[in-house]
Amino acid sequence: MNTSIGDRIRALREFRDITQDQLAQRSGVSVDTIRKLEQGVRESARINTLRSLARALDVQLERLVGQPTVTRQLTDDGGLLALRDAIQDPGSLPGVLGDSNLEDPPGPAEWAEQVRAATATYWAGGYSELAGTLPGLLRDGRAVARQHDTESVWTDLALAYQVAASLSTQSGHPDWAYTAVEKQLAAAERASDPLLEGMGVSTLSWVLLRQGRWEQARDVAERKADQLEPPRRRAAADQLAVYGNLLISAATPAARADQHDEAMQLLMLAESAAVQSGPVRAYGSVFSPVDVRTQRVNVALAGSEGRPDVALGAAASVDLGAISRPVHSASYRLDVAQARYQTGDHAGALELLLEVEADQPEWIRFQSLAAVTVREMLEAERRRNGTLRGLAARLGVDPAM
Repeated sequence: MNTSIGDRIRALREFRDITQDQLAQRSGVSVDTIRKLEQGVRESARINTLRSLARALDVQLERLVGQPTVTRQLTDDGGLLALRDAIQDPGSLPGVLGDSNLEDPPGPAEWAEQVRAATATYWAGGYSELAGTLPGLLRDGRAVARQHDTESVWTDLALAYQVAASLSTQSGHPDWAYTAVEKQLAAAERASDPLLEGMGVSTLSWVLLRQGRWEQARDVAERKADQLEPPRRRAAADQLAVYGNLLISAATPAARADQHDEAMQLLMLAESAAVQSGPVRAYGSVFSPVDVRTQRVNVALAGSEGRPDVALGAAASVDLGAISRPVHSASYRLDVAQARYQTGDHAGALELLLEVEADQPEWIRFQSLAAVTVREMLEAERRRNGTLRGLAARLGVDPAM
């Protein structure tokens, strides 16, 4: 049975035994808005309002707005459940006897190539394919590490868990992702690579952000950035890339907490590092000046009072063709679509959403921001828009809501 956002807000509020007035005080959202949502007078609210409510109710935004349809489909097909079982494998725990009747794992070189392929699939948005192959990849990786206890193997295992954490987070399972990050950091320690640990902390910060733990998300990333800050005149590109990624990770939760000046200062430091490093691929991620500039758009929209005009101004400096990863490009354009909608350009927002859907038809169905934006647009439409309603149906947003 489908439930509305208002139904979920009321159920979560009553579960925590707080009144509408108390929720309004905790979230900073007006009690009138909360009342209208719970009564079904309003079917949605601005993304920043929903984030504030989710934080006050101590739940992930995805739970408040409803999981994307494709996530449920993958879970029903067993793909995501198999990923959970591979991440939280009881046989990998100390003192637990695992299954010794496993097939021979691939050699380290072959398995490393599979990890690189999985990383590329993730950044291309191929989540269904990845959900099918990643569980076996993790099991093989643990077997390879048992047979070949080398730093390079542990490095690849850390990167495999990084992909697992990222996919789990995207599909609305940050608790699985947290476990994957724990294993990523443990493997990085075995690899004796402080920069690899830094990327693990960057992943952890994102997971904490998706759990609504904004202060901790910023704190872990900023402290690790301070620890790994490279001497600029002698810094290698990968040092600058990890340092810059940590600064970006700290900036997003700072903005969510309405600390926009601090967030922009962090991004200024990140862009300085990116200019010095130039475009670089390191530890399963990319880092370049354009990647930092796209984050300026995201940060401008964050917090209880997003600044869509500032976001669109920041977007003017972004060279879309310079964004190397398809998922990065799609995520950036989704932010721009939200900014267009908030500034009253509904047609421009819809046009961009359809463009993103055409490029990334699977990825967009995982994005709560896309669903929330479309739901807002449906609520605001004055005349029936068949194109908008078709997009809503494909994203699992009920036009009747």
